[in-house]
Amino acid sequence: MDTTAPVERDRRAYVAPLVSTLLTLPAAAVTLFFAGLSPMACDSCEDAASDRFDASFGPAWTVFTGGLVLVLLLLVACWALPRNRGNRGRRLALALAAPGAVVLNVIVFAAMVDWP
Repeated sequence: MDTTAPVERDRRAYVAPLVSTLLTLPAAAVTLFFAGLSPMACDSCEDAASDRFDASFGPAWTVFTGGLVLVLLLLVACWALPRNRGNRGRRLALALAAPGAVVLNVIVFAAMVDWP
């Protein structure tokens, strides 16, 4: 005697991951572009300011790229969840966390760099 009910598939399971992907990937690309250009902010700095900027940029860049990896992992997890109704809340939470992680990543990067 089987007492387990069949798992209902969620027909709209792709909506949250798709919207999140369409928002997150372009935002991540733009932030990567501007973070990559940020060393030029100190091209005309004096030696002391340039040394402080360079010393803070290295760790900040490492944290930034690690944050982008986290964003990618959130998107993959969002798409990889089984498409049943029980995972609807988890899928939505991961879909909302991905673009939020991009914003948080930029804030952390900008806070870590000693801007001239």
